Amino acid sequence: MSSEKPPEKLTLSSYMPMITMAGIILVVQVFALFLAAPMKAQDMVAFKDPTATANSLYYIVFILVFTFLMLMAIKRNMKWIIQLVILLAVASTLYYVLYALFSITSVSPITNIAVSILLSTGMTVVLYKFPEWYVIDVLGLMISAGAAAIFGISLAVIPTIVLLVLLAVYDAISVYKTKHMIALAEGVMELKLPILFVIPKHTGYSFRKEKFDKEGEKEAFFMGLGDAVMPTILVVSAYMFIDQTGIMHYPAIGAMIGTLVGFFALGIFVMKGKPQAGLPFLNSGVILGYIAGCLLSGSPLF
Repeated sequence: MSSEKPPEKLTLSSYMPMITMAGIILVVQVFALFLAAPMKAQDMVAFKDPTATANSLYYIVFILVFTFLMLMAIKRNMKWIIQLVILLAVASTLYYVLYALFSITSVSPITNIAVSILLSTGMTVVLYKFPEWYVIDVLGLMISAGAAAIFGISLAVIPTIVLLVLLAVYDAISVYKTKHMIALAEGVMELKLPILFVIPKHTGYSFRKEKFDKEGEKEAFFMGLGDAVMPTILVVSAYMFIDQTGIMHYPAIGAMIGTLVGFFALGIFVMKGKPQAGLPFLNSGVILGYIAGCLLSGSPLF
């Protein structure tokens, strides 16, 4: 997550971007929970054995390889490759989200496939031709919820917690030590793709006209999609793999509350004006919130 130096006197409006980002994370989590059941019914799982901790290691290796390839593409001035890969990922994720949503209705599978392909392709084209901040935010919300739901139904609680711990460590190293994640974010942001949420500081802001001058003051706050996706995986996993009686699912609710607590702790540092690694705060919050929810309900942790 990143922002510029805060104003000398902080007012309520100064905190509105942070509150908006927290609201976005909450919406992503609620939407992901809604998608979990239909995606599970359609067998949209990333791993066949959700209890295998090795799945978390495979995911980390994939991230490392993907990050390395993206950095090489940026270094060789081949950003079109990044754009193509991300747009294909956007289209496919939107397809899964739309197919899961339409599967709830009485639409036939063939019609569902056709409509989902048409709509996901159309949305991706709109994104490519008109990458304004609200287009990016809406599609980013759908992509984040869809990705979190897919991995949430694919990973049981233990593999998910292992994944979140490893990702938090990796995020801290990549932001504070090697700083390659900052270089990657700066290189990809210019492509105007839904890899982040954009919160304008004022009306009339245009993300399409943002120059991303390192020395100039940015006119918006930015939050990477990963900050919403990763903690939401545990929210979905808890909901799907921890049995609860009654209406309230305390482990999932605790994980959601913990995410927000971690986010606002992160926000305290972000308001000081420096980029921060979000996952150490968010993943710690969601894990502790999940544990608190289990203890409150008397549910087993795993």
